[in-house]
Amino acid sequence: MTKTQFGEFPLSQTQAIVWNDMDALQHINNTVYFRYFEDVRVVMLDELRVFAHMQESGVGPVVASTRCDYRSPLVYPDTITTVSWVEDIREKRYTMKYKIFSHHQEKCVAEGEALVVYCDFSTGKSCPIPSVTHEGLQQYVMTP
Repeated sequence: MTKTQFGEFPLSQTQAIVWNDMDALQHINNTVYFRYFEDVRVVMLDELRVFAHMQESGVGPVVASTRCDYRSPLVYPDTITTVSWVEDIREKRYTMKYKIFSHHQEKCVAEGEALVVYCDFSTGKSCPIPSVTHEGLQQYVMTP
């Protein structure tokens, strides 16, 4: 667990928002939030050495579905902390939950989730999560 000013979570990523990510309405474009989700997801995949395993096995995670509930607009300048945890680990899939906190607003500005499915890239079909990854995912499980 990582302690943040917003609570304790298995994963967190703090970053400054970028002025160039604002849209014509002068707030961070809604599509950028999915990049923030991806940033923290990649932290976990790196920690689990998933990319190295993908190179060796041709098996890896794909995002099958994702969503975001926007609570408050982000505006430059600001710093955000994106937190994440894993729920509902199954044989071939798991769910990642996300929250984005604004340091300037001192609150959660978005919540989301992604269904991550393991894929055998040679066949294009879903496959079981490798056992070492399946075991490693347990450290990211959190009951909200």
